[in-house]
Formats: sequence, C-alpha cells, structure tokens
Amino acid sequence: MSSSATAPIVEFSPTDPNPDMDDAQRILEKLFGYKAFRLDQAAIIETLLAGGDALALMPTGGGKSLCYQIPALARSGTGIVVSPLIALMQDQVDALRVLGLDANFLNSSQSLDEQREVVSALRNGMLDLLYIAPERLVQERTLALLDQVELSVIAIDEAHCVSQWGHDFRPEYRQLSILAKRFPNVPRIALTATADTRTRQEILDELSLGKARKFVASFDRPNICYTITETGSMSARERLWRFIEGDHATDSGIVYCLSRRSTEETAAWLKKKGRQAVFYHAGMSSNERRDAQTRFLAEDGLIVTATNAFGMGIDKPDVRFVAHLTLPKTIEAYYQETGRAGRDGSPANAWMAYGLQDIVQQRQWIAKSDGAESFKIIQNKKLDALIGLAEMAQCRRQALLLYFGEEMREPCGNCDNCISPPETIDATRLAQMALSTVFRTEQRFGVSYLVNVLLGKVDTRITQNGHDKLSVFGIGRELEAIGWRSLFRQLTSAGYLVGDLEGYGTLALSGLARPLLRGETTFTMRAPAERVSKKSRSGKPSKSTASAMLSTEDRSLFDALKDLRRELAAKTKVPPFVICHDKTLVELARKRPEKLIELNDITGLGAVKIKKYGRALLEVISHFHDKPQLDNNLSATINATLALHLEGNDVETISQKRELDVETILEHFAEAIEAGVLQAEDVVDLDGEQIDEIHGVFEELAVLEKGDVGPAYRVLNEKYSLGVLKCLLAEIA
Repeated sequence: MSSSATAPIVEFSPTDPNPDMDDAQRILEKLFGYKAFRLDQAAIIETLLAGGDALALMPTGGGKSLCYQIPALARSGTGIVVSPLIALMQDQVDALRVLGLDANFLNSSQSLDEQREVVSALRNGMLDLLYIAPERLVQERTLALLDQVELSVIAIDEAHCVSQWGHDFRPEYRQLSILAKRFPNVPRIALTATADTRTRQEILDELSLGKARKFVASFDRPNICYTITETGSMSARERLWRFIEGDHATDSGIVYCLSRRSTEETAAWLKKKGRQAVFYHAGMSSNERRDAQTRFLAEDGLIVTATNAFGMGIDKPDVRFVAHLTLPKTIEAYYQETGRAGRDGSPANAWMAYGLQDIVQQRQWIAKSDGAESFKIIQNKKLDALIGLAEMAQCRRQALLLYFGEEMREPCGNCDNCISPPETIDATRLAQMALSTVFRTEQRFGVSYLVNVLLGKVDTRITQNGHDKLSVFGIGRELEAIGWRSLFRQLTSAGYLVGDLEGYGTLALSGLARPLLRGETTFTMRAPAERVSKKSRSGKPSKSTASAMLSTEDRSLFDALKDLRRELAAKTKVPPFVICHDKTLVELARKRPEKLIELNDITGLGAVKIKKYGRALLEVISHFHDKPQLDNNLSATINATLALHLEGNDVETISQKRELDVETILEHFAEAIEAGVLQAEDVVDLDGEQIDEIHGVFEELAVLEKGDVGPAYRVLNEKYSLGVLKCLLAEIA
C-alpha cells in the first residue's frame, strides 16, 4: 500500500511484510464500511496476502473487486488491475478516490502530460492501485516501467476474455501469460463472473496460473426472476412495453438490441411512450458513449438501449431489469448480461423475447464467420444450449446453473416456468404436417409463407406457385398462425429444420426430419402461449424495491436521503451509488442515527465516507425525528420543505436554504395543506379581513369548482401571490 490518505485510517503499517487477515478485516470495516466478508472473499484475500495465486469465479455483485483491492492495500507496493475497457476505468478510479485512495489509470484517453504524471506517481510509490488495459500492459515499455516499481498484486479482471470460444474474446489477454515470467514473486488473481468448465481451464492454461487456488462460488442469482417469451403475433417491443409498464414503471433498466439501428429506434420509441431513454453502441463516438454511460450511472429511472458493447464493468447496483429483444449468442453472454440486474441483491427481472428468425439468423452468422470448423461446431453447440434454455418447460434456473456445472436439486420458484408452468402437448401429427409442407413446397420458403399454406390463405405468390393445389394446403386450420410459428421455431431449435446459409430466411429439412415424418419418432412441444395480458406476469411490485421495504415515514426519510445523495454526487462528479448504495440509505432511514459515532454501525459507511458525508446525513435525518407530520405520502421534496418549516423557518428562509423560489415553496405548502398535514394559517401571513376578501372572490368566480386560482389572482389585482392563493384554496378544497 502506498503512503495514501488512508494510511492512518486502517491503523497498521503499509510496509508490514506479513499482513494478515486481521489487517484485511480492519481495511474492510474502516475503509469500505462492511462488517464481514462474503462468499469466498476471505479465503481469496488470505491466499493473496500469503503470496499465492488465485482464480476467482463469483457472481456479478458478489464483491470481486474487494478480493484484489484489500490485498493491494495491505501488501507493500502498488496493485495493478488489468481492465479490458478504457471507458470504465475512470468510474472505477473515481469510486476509489471517494474513499481517499490514491488510484489512477494509464490509457490512451489521457494527454501526454497526464500520462507522465501517472508514471511519475507510480515510480515514486504514490499509487495504491493502477488500472491499465491489457494491450498497453504487454508492451515492453510498460513492463520495463513496472520492473522499476514495487508491486503488491496483479489482478486480471474479466478473465473470461482469454477464451477464444467465448463471447468477449480479446486476443491480447492471451499475452498476459508473460506476467508470470516477468513478475514471479507478485501474487496474481484472475477474476470473472462467467466461465464454464472449458473456459476455466483455458484461463488457467493461457494465464500460466497452473498453481493457482481455484474458488468457484455459486453462479446462482436468487434475486433475479428469469422470464423468456416467444414473440408470436405481438411484436417484441410491444411485449417489452407491457413488461416495463407492468413491473418497472419508474425503474432503471437495460434493453439489449440486435443492431445499432435498433438501439436508436427503441430508445426513440420508449421516449414516445413517456420514458427517459438513451442508446449506446460501438458506432457512437467515445464522447457520445461516455455521455450515455454517465447519464445511466447518475440518473434514476433511465433506460439504456444497447448492443452487447454496453455493460462490462458497469457497477450500477439498482438496475431493476435487463431485457433482451433478441437472442444473445451464448448462455455465457445471457448470464453475464442479465447479471447486470439487481447487483444490490434486491429483486430484479431478466426478461427476453425471441422468435424463429433470431435462431435462423444466429445460425447464419456462425456459418458465415471466418472461424475454423472446430470453432463453428462449438458455437453451434453453445447456441443449441441457449435455445434449449429458451424452449424448455422446466425450471430455467436449474438449467442455467447446470450449464456451469452447478446442480440445484429443487426448482427455484422464481422463473416464469416455475411461476406459471407451461403446458406441453404431443405435437407429432402437427410436426408431420409442418415438415410435409416444407417438403412439398420444395424447401424454398420461409415461415410466413409456410403458415399461410397450412392455413389455406390464398395470395398471389401461393397461386402463382400452384401451392393452393397441394394436399397440405389448408390442412392446418385447427391451429392459429401463432401456434404454427411456435411449432416451426421449436422444430428448428430441435434440429428438424435448418435455415439457409444465404440469409433468405427459407427452411429446409434436416436428417432428423425423415424418422419423424415416417412416424418412427414422436415430438413434444410447448403449448402455444396465450395472448399476453396487460397484467404483469412476474407478480413483483412495480414500486422501488428499497422504498417498498419501508414504512411510510421511513420512506419519506429514504427519499430525502436520496435527494442528498444526488446533491453530493453532483458536487463530487461521481454516480450517486458511489456515495452509498440504496441499502445504506434504507438502514439509515430505519435506524435514524443521531451521532457520528453511530454511523460506524451502518453498512457501507467507512471512516472516510463518515468524515466526508456524515454530518450532512445526520442533518437530513434530524429533520425527521419526533415529527409525526412527516409520516405522510407526500413527495421527498415536499417533506424536505415541511421539515424546515417545522424547525421554525419562514418561507423566505426555506427558499434560500433549498435554493428554490418562494412560489415553489408555497406550492409545497399547498399540497401539505390539502393532505391535512398543515393549516393555511401556519404558512401564510394574512389577517382575517384579507382571508375573507380572498374567499369572497373564490366564491364569486367558482374557483373551488374550477380549481384555477388564475382568474382570482387577476381580479385581486395581483395583491396576493399565486402560491398564497393556492394555499387558501387547498384548505377549502
């Protein structure tokens, strides 16, 4: 650990050659504000403190960063963190600086002078942690620089990027094996949230971590409810809107789209629906991507529509949903992307809609890729696994965990198949009809055409091709179009039908089709889904999870604390969750500490944050002590005004303190009066004669019936402000 601002707080010598778990515990409590380690954190940290290497697989939100940050601080020297995305380094460094740590990054976004300053600080032992991209780290000049520096630990984050079979393959990660030879006495740790058995072994082999201790925590994210639905006759966007409107009317979320154009169109569509949304894709400039990311991290209730270029390393804890408007490429990609929901441990949703064309298109992309045949075989198997997850009628979480080698004995009860088990039917005869139609139309047409033939719909193409004369024409009227589309999709996912490689969307029979056509095998399918109702399927409350756990009065304090957090974040120029998480605010709202020393018992508040923000937090909390008027359903901003009034402040003083105009403060009072929390005489300085004058005009102009004080304001020659008139109207309304 360098001689940073945190040295006196953790109360032990940073040059101690043998730091132990007592030192680690002190750093955890005093600096990070947590009382106990989670999952395998303690064992991983102990391994690194002793100089050993480690491979750590932990779910998103499981606290991977502490596994290398604490050893880097406890051991002498600077910790090196390999991070794959330059855009995210600034956020990670900002979060550490809020804690008082000397952290920085070295990348191409900096000017030459800025890079020289970082190098100088590194050489002088002034940095606790340095973030660096893999392509820069493996350059000889960088390695030579690190040769001159005492290193405490080397952390390789997002280590699954080393796998050539994976969805985030980065070739430069494979060059990081040089670190083992160059720095043999520096403990190394590879971390990821996404790696099947093959990928784990590849990480160990390619990064020369053969002697590393392996820590594999559960992949389960029990707070996430998984829902996968077929598009059918309703568009994916319309299904998405019903999901968002029903479950997440005010929540932040991520919507993954297939293309750059789709991200832009979906964001515009959501805005028309009344939601705040931004888009993000690799075709934007770095400044545009940065602005979109900054808004998402800082704003409540914002939705980002994005390609898979977005998300790695995003640390926003209160993302309440992740939605997919198309199939990802693999289960690994699906798991990693959905894992960005609910990092705070509160309930969240992972929702996906897909159709047959998604499957066909993914197959085409694999076939057209430049990869070797062995690569294509593995990618097709990975896609098969994802399609199987989507099509299955059993517990999705059990299948998801089993893919990563983890067994769950009982169904989870928190996925769509557990909540509303789908029906299955023997579809052998229907499958034979569908396959026969493909065969008799010479395997040259797509799903829409084939469905029309089965339903006996006459159109120009069908009659021109003579297909209205086929024996299969009109034999499928027992099933609606949505049912046939579902069957064709399931036949494709099961391998009985294959899409053409040229991208025209046509379907052809595979080798598996012949036995089924002959009746030698059977076929079972999910029953066609009922039309989606407007009611949410998940049954989860749409209101904020944090506030849903609080009483009315505690929720008012929670909202006021959120307002303070937003102000502090704006001043510090960091996302609000860097100041503290919602869980910390919930605990503050419930316990209502009155003294600085009591903040030490609040999860997520360490010594540095208490010193920086403690008094401001206590001031907000003090407004809510022994004030029953604040136990109401009014908004946080109205209660903040009300709290200052209850302290004896007049309208002008409250206006100055809140930096709001007087009319806005009076409007707050009007709402409080209408709610029965205040009386007009408490907040307006008028005598009886003046009040009678105003009431007389109200009666003459029928203001009470119309609810508009504007005409009265003019008749009274603007003698009284609109805010004062609204307060008096609120009392008689």
